[in-house]
Amino acid sequence: MIEKADLTRGNVFNNVLHLAWPMVAGNVLQNAFNVVDMIFVGRLGPSAIAAVALCGLLMQISWTLLIGVTIGTTAMVARFYGAGDRRTAGLTAMQSISLGIVVSLLLVLFVNFFGRKALVALGARDEFLHLAVGYLNIVFDGSVTLVLFFLTSAIMRGIGDARSPMLIIAASTVINIVLDPLLIFGIWIFPEMGVRGAAAATVIAQGTGMAAGLYILTRGHTRLTIDWRRYRLDFNLIWRMLKLAVPGTMQGAVRSLGNLLLMRIVTSFGVLTTAAYGIGLRLDLIVMMPGWALGAAAATLVGQNLGAGQPDRAQRSAWIAAGLYAALLLVIGAVFFVFSRQIIGLFNQTTGILEIGSEYLRVRIGGYLFLALGLVMASALNGAGDTVATMIILAVSLLGIQLPLAYVLPGLFGGNPIGVWLAITTATVVQGLVMVYWFRSGRWKQRNV
Repeated sequence: MIEKADLTRGNVFNNVLHLAWPMVAGNVLQNAFNVVDMIFVGRLGPSAIAAVALCGLLMQISWTLLIGVTIGTTAMVARFYGAGDRRTAGLTAMQSISLGIVVSLLLVLFVNFFGRKALVALGARDEFLHLAVGYLNIVFDGSVTLVLFFLTSAIMRGIGDARSPMLIIAASTVINIVLDPLLIFGIWIFPEMGVRGAAAATVIAQGTGMAAGLYILTRGHTRLTIDWRRYRLDFNLIWRMLKLAVPGTMQGAVRSLGNLLLMRIVTSFGVLTTAAYGIGLRLDLIVMMPGWALGAAAATLVGQNLGAGQPDRAQRSAWIAAGLYAALLLVIGAVFFVFSRQIIGLFNQTTGILEIGSEYLRVRIGGYLFLALGLVMASALNGAGDTVATMIILAVSLLGIQLPLAYVLPGLFGGNPIGVWLAITTATVVQGLVMVYWFRSGRWKQRNV
C-alpha cells in the first residue's frame, strides 16, 4: 500500500517519529541478520568463526563504498521529491542503481584478483585460509544483491517510505534464518556447504530483498514509480551524485581508519583491556541504533523540505530528531552509570574485564549528549548535500584529536587505559559541538544537489 503522508507539511514531530520507528526496527533486524549467521557458523568451530570474522574486515570495503552512494542517493532523491519533481527523482534513482551495478563489478574484480592475497596478508593460513576464501568469493561475487538491496532502500527512504525497507529486511532476515542451517549442515535435500553455506544463505536472502525493492519501485507500490522504459544514462546527474558520494565514502573511510588505529592502541594494553573495549563497542552499537534511525529520518526531512523551499522546517526537523535522541541517551546514560558493572557482566564475569569495562562505560556516557548532537546533525548535513563539511569535521575529530589524545593521555594516568576512554569522549564532545556550530551557521541551506 502506498503511503500518502506529505513530509513537507503537518506536524514535524510526528513526521520524525513516522520515519524513525521503522528505521529503528530495520536496524535491529539487520543486526539480527548478522548475529544469526555467527550463531550457526559458531557450531562449525573456531576456524570457521575466525574465517567469517576476517572476511568481515574485507567486507567493510563494500560498506565504505556503499555509504557514499547511499548518502548521495538519499540526498538527491529527497530534494527532487520534496520539490515535486518526481520525474527527476525517478531518473536519479535509476542513475543510483546504475552506479550500484558498477560498484558491484568493482567488488567482484577485487575479490577475484586480490581476495586471496588480502586474506593471506591479514594472516589467514591453511584450513583457516581455505574457509575464508570460500566464504569471501561467494559473498563478493554476489555483491550486487547487497549493493542494490541497500540502494533501493535508500531510494525509498529518500521519498519518505521507511516502512517498505523495514518489511523487506524482515523478510530477508527470516529467509536467512531458514537457509542458514539447511545450507551449512546439509539438512534435507540441501548440500552440506559449511561456511560457504552461510555465505550462500546471505546472498540469497539479500537477493530476495533486492528483488522485492526493485519490484516495489517499478510496480508503483510506493510513492515513487521507476519507469525503466524511460531509462537513460544522465551523466550530469551521475556527476552530481558522485560529488556527494565521494566525500560520503571518505566519511566511512575516516571512521574505519580511525577505528582500526584506535584498536591498535587499545591492544597494547593487553587482552583484558581489548576484551572490555570489544564489549564496550557492542554496547555503543546498540546505543547508536536509534541515533542512526533518527539521523536517517532527519536526512530525509531536511532534503525534502529544502526541495520544497522550506529551510526553516528542514532545520526544525533536525533539531527535533536530535532532541529525541539526546533525551533517550540521557536515560540510557543514567542506567549505564548506575548498573555499569552488571551490564558488562552480562557479557563476561572476569574481574579485570568488569572493572575496565565499567570504567569505559562511565567515561563514555559523559559524551552521550554530544554523541546525539553530532550523529544526527551529521546525517542532517548529509541530507542537505553538505557532505564535504561533515567529512572534514569527522576527519579532524577522529584523526586529529581522538588518536593523538589516545596515544598521549594514558601516560598522564600512569599507563591506565582510562586515558584512551577520555580521548574517545573528548573527540565525541568536539565533534558534536562543531557539527552543531556548522549546522547553526545555516550554510547548508544554500547547498545545491
